[in-house]
Amino acid sequence: MSNAIGRIPVVNVTPRLDEHDLHPRAFVGEVVPFEATSFREGHDALGVALHLTLPSGVSQRFNMSSLGPGLDRWGIELALTHEGMHSFRIEGYSDDYATWEHNAEIKVAAGIDVELMMQIGVDLFTQTSVDKARSAADRKALTAIANRLADTSVDALTRLYDATGEETHALLEHRPIASLSTLTEPYPLLVERTRAGVGSWYEFFPRSEGAKQNPDGSWKSGTFKTAAKRLPAVAAMGFNVLYLPPIHPIGRTNRKGPNNTLTPGEHDPGSPWAIGAAEGGHDTIHPDLGTVKDFEAFVKEAKKNNLEIALDLALQASPDHPWATTHPEWFTTLPDGSIAYAENPPKKYQDIYPINFDNDPDGIRVEVLRIVKLWVERGVRIFRVDNPHTKPVDFWQWLIETVNTEYPDVVFLAEAFTRPAMMQTLGKVGFQQSYSYFTWRNTKAELTEFLTSVSTETAHFMRPNLFVNTPDILTAYLQFGGPSAFKIRAAVAAMAAPLWGMYAGFELFESVARPGAEENIDNEKFEYKDRDWEAHAKAGTTLAPYITRLNAIRAAHPALGQLRNIRFHNTDDDAIVCFSKHLSGEFTTSGVADTIVVVANTDPHAVRETTVHLDLAALDLPWDAEFTVRDLITGAEFDWRVNNYVKLDPYAEPVHIFAIERR
Repeated sequence: MSNAIGRIPVVNVTPRLDEHDLHPRAFVGEVVPFEATSFREGHDALGVALHLTLPSGVSQRFNMSSLGPGLDRWGIELALTHEGMHSFRIEGYSDDYATWEHNAEIKVAAGIDVELMMQIGVDLFTQTSVDKARSAADRKALTAIANRLADTSVDALTRLYDATGEETHALLEHRPIASLSTLTEPYPLLVERTRAGVGSWYEFFPRSEGAKQNPDGSWKSGTFKTAAKRLPAVAAMGFNVLYLPPIHPIGRTNRKGPNNTLTPGEHDPGSPWAIGAAEGGHDTIHPDLGTVKDFEAFVKEAKKNNLEIALDLALQASPDHPWATTHPEWFTTLPDGSIAYAENPPKKYQDIYPINFDNDPDGIRVEVLRIVKLWVERGVRIFRVDNPHTKPVDFWQWLIETVNTEYPDVVFLAEAFTRPAMMQTLGKVGFQQSYSYFTWRNTKAELTEFLTSVSTETAHFMRPNLFVNTPDILTAYLQFGGPSAFKIRAAVAAMAAPLWGMYAGFELFESVARPGAEENIDNEKFEYKDRDWEAHAKAGTTLAPYITRLNAIRAAHPALGQLRNIRFHNTDDDAIVCFSKHLSGEFTTSGVADTIVVVANTDPHAVRETTVHLDLAALDLPWDAEFTVRDLITGAEFDWRVNNYVKLDPYAEPVHIFAIERR
């Protein structure tokens, strides 16, 4: 019979995944909590340690601390600094020194078994002093402690005090006097580059940037060269990832017209997601946008502006895609002989053929891998994947693992607004980032539940990217909330998670929906949009300065680069949400703790006032602390303590973003 539990039980280890061959993930700079439940029989002291093995093979040992009396739960937080596959084990052991120290302090003070306790201590230190795994200096120090304990010319309390002081604790901190050591099996942990977990995303359609309408109503498309002129403005707002919808040729069969109609005009450009035409498919650039050389120049220009390009990977085809002719078996044929187009009832996508991944799966895998590697070679290291939940999960696991084996810096974002099980499994099989339900979480209760969940329950395998809008999503909150709603949503998204994003037009408060749809009227998916950015800037009808400030705050405060550290604080008003992001000084380059407190009025129509009740322990402050908070938007300063009055006007400043100035 195998002894699976071990001499010292160590169970419920995190982070880990129960699924075979899947592993949790972190990113460089992320503070990761390692935890386990460990206990033992009787009253002897227990110690628990983390053994972390870096990709280089170097192993590091860290003492874990009790997370609460009687819980038997142990933990430690570490900031991970190396990319690559790590492994870790949890060790439970009998802490023989701590057991002796505890018993000796009680007995010697009470005059019970005094010299017996001294002798036990002498034996303990003497045996340990011959451990050749310890340094010569440490062995000498241990011998000296044993000799002091054995010196009966000194009273017992003094000897005990000398043997249990700070010097002894420091000597044993990284190599305790232990026995009955029990190690768990190794658990994997993949650490990816920082951009896999931290970033500010901006989406625009290259064909609209520089597009001009001709007198006859037709349009001259924007190009990569004209779109490059927009890059400095995007970078100036503080974004570091620029996401491009598909840039490939667009089919003409069943092409969609304005507002998703089935009656396009001669010059209507069609939806970029209807990929493929006579000019080519997923490996080709739409001739209106330019050439491969133009695209590569655009990527280089983006890099000069500290922007990474994220490219849409939409595995579907227009009826005119070359695949429809060369590989008709990759699609679903209906009884009447026609190929099925895409549907998501009541939505219909007559201009798109979905791929049937069960027809010639090997051939499809070879082709998709070729396409992804082609764009990687052209400078793309981030892919926003369109509707991955409509494709087999095992396909994504294979693709991401295959690509990341050769290109570990490539990042995949899952655009999957679907059921939780599918969304979470896509994260588990490798997607570095995921769209989320954030778009539809607007109230205090909804935000508290959602953000608590993504920062705790799923944080070690699913990283939410909090997009505030997309070309497909214009929520009722934005449609009817006015400019205040845009401000509130941007502030909460930018402060609540390390990843957030927006689609162009958000900063101009574009809020008119197509009747019966949750998306903008005159949608850019189906037509060009010539936005006059300069005119809005001159008129002051843009949220760009506010967005710029949000991204600047993110860049300046390392606490905002973490997902797991969000904590919610009570307020007396059901529309005012308060949360904090705190990072201990041990994890900041300055060595000073960084703490942000956000108080947001989620009601865009009414002035709200409340008392905010802070959990000061979560901010690493004593219960009676008095401190200054500085509003990073307005510059105003306030003296705060545990309970604080707040009034938020949605037509002025609906959100406080406070930095705590520690005294």
